[in-house]
Amino acid sequence: MQKLDSTQVAEMLPTLPGWGHDAQRGAISRTYVFADFIQAFAFMTQIAIAAEKHNHHPEWSNVYKRVTITWTTHDVNGLSRNDVTMARLCDQASAGYLPVSSSD
Repeated sequence: MQKLDSTQVAEMLPTLPGWGHDAQRGAISRTYVFADFIQAFAFMTQIAIAAEKHNHHPEWSNVYKRVTITWTTHDVNGLSRNDVTMARLCDQASAGYLPVSSSD
């Protein structure tokens, strides 16, 4: 696993609409807002199962219907392709819930 360099990060960011980039920390984050707590928890369950399968786990929090997810790779002290893969997986999973929106 390798850390993405600044050029790779710059190329990757436009492919992840809704994700914020913390360059100093080497992380990407997004907040999803679901219809209710049940949807938020179901989404988190999907991501937890995928994270186990990929052996790559998020930093996240949940308050009622809001889930905030941060991806970073601690082993490389920054972003890796695993983070991009998991962010895309989050976006795909969230599309299964209506209404879904993102919020800063």
